[in-house]
Amino acid sequence: MSQSADRRATYEDLYGIPDNMTGEIIGGKLIVTPRPSRKHGYTASSLDSLLIHPFQFGEGGGPGGWIFIVEPEIAFDEDILVPDIAGWKKERFPVEEGHNWISAAPDWVCEVLSPNTAGTDKTAKMPVYARSGVPHLWLVDPMARTLDVFTLVEGKWVVAGLYEGNDKVRAEPFGAVEIDLGLLWLEQG
Repeated sequence: MSQSADRRATYEDLYGIPDNMTGEIIGGKLIVTPRPSRKHGYTASSLDSLLIHPFQFGEGGGPGGWIFIVEPEIAFDEDILVPDIAGWKKERFPVEEGHNWISAAPDWVCEVLSPNTAGTDKTAKMPVYARSGVPHLWLVDPMARTLDVFTLVEGKWVVAGLYEGNDKVRAEPFGAVEIDLGLLWLEQG
């Protein structure tokens, strides 16, 4: 989708994108990307499932107290971002709002990288998350089978852990439960 170089995108511009695309507004520009691939979707839904049970519902000895949403629209000032998964501590989550987007910055975001989105996720969205004070960010790459964990320190992203393959991970803010990364990868054949 194109727009005039001097016109800033608005929320209403999101209504004009095709149903099979995802729209975001970053730095005043409308960014439209195709829906995720099956590997991307499998990784995102698997990670969401692994986190929901202990951290949202408190099952299996997990602490509970979180709310997770897959592909939420979140307003960061004039930017509208759609992370693959976002999590809020329950007491910070706005249950009712008069619009579709969520106005509270999450406590954790996860971007599942794909060839179509990796550049935007790293160079455009990470700075918005940092500027908005999101304390934890995960980048998961299903092709490379990696997890990069970042913590926000004095407004800058600091690497808190780098993992790959079938590593068993205890990563902030979810260190209370071990995650088997091997469960995130859609196997070939």
